[in-house]
Amino acid sequence: MPLLHLLILAIVQGITEFLPVSSSGHLILLPNVMGVADQGQLIDVAVHIGTLGAVILFFWKDSKSAFTGLFHLATGNTGTQSARLALLLIIATIPAVLFGLVLKLSGLSDAMRNITVIGWTMLAFGILLYIADQRGAQSRTQSDWGMPDAIKLGLWQAVALIPGTSRSGIAITGARFLGYKREDGTRIAMLMSIPVILSSAVLLGVEAVAEANAAGLRDGAIAAVFSFLTALLALSLMMRLLRSVSFTPYVIYRVILGLILLGVAYS
Repeated sequence: MPLLHLLILAIVQGITEFLPVSSSGHLILLPNVMGVADQGQLIDVAVHIGTLGAVILFFWKDSKSAFTGLFHLATGNTGTQSARLALLLIIATIPAVLFGLVLKLSGLSDAMRNITVIGWTMLAFGILLYIADQRGAQSRTQSDWGMPDAIKLGLWQAVALIPGTSRSGIAITGARFLGYKREDGTRIAMLMSIPVILSSAVLLGVEAVAEANAAGLRDGAIAAVFSFLTALLALSLMMRLLRSVSFTPYVIYRVILGLILLGVAYS
């Protein structure tokens, strides 16, 4: 794959994975916009591994606690804060896994990868994010996150399997509807991405790596590094901006892009 194409894919994925604008939607659209062949499963897995590394590093304290909690759960030590966080993340991941299996087995996952679907989801879920973000004073923090909210946010997150929805965007929308502050709701949404990206990378990565040649593995490594760096930068900027700026700029971007895509789809 040409280096420039590879870098553009990695940078787009790194920037859009954690912004509420849908990375999957952009990855589906990018080959059409650039007039090139689809990048393939190996590159998709590689850029997701890069963004996974970025979110783990950026939220290292919480990530370390979650991984420690998995060990606590495995050894029956369920009373620690780490075990509680790990359990909440597991519960929040289950709906996405189940819904993903349904879409895969029914063939809908491939059928929905088109401009019309992405246009409508960009538009509709952008407006929904705006409504959730503008509801008024909200004061709940990450420490308030419990089992009922983990289930609810897990259901919200499952909707993100529809292309163009945005996993981070829909989880943030759900968190805002539940009354969480922007920064805390976003932090929860980012932590929820870790098991989802990890499970997806493992599920798809085994097959992709097994079929790859040396050149493909090299391209994957380059894509992973650049998506890691851009995702780390995007995360840092977004978390800083959330202290003083709402999600409205992202909503405007989604609405404009959604309208353009629908215009193209129905022209």
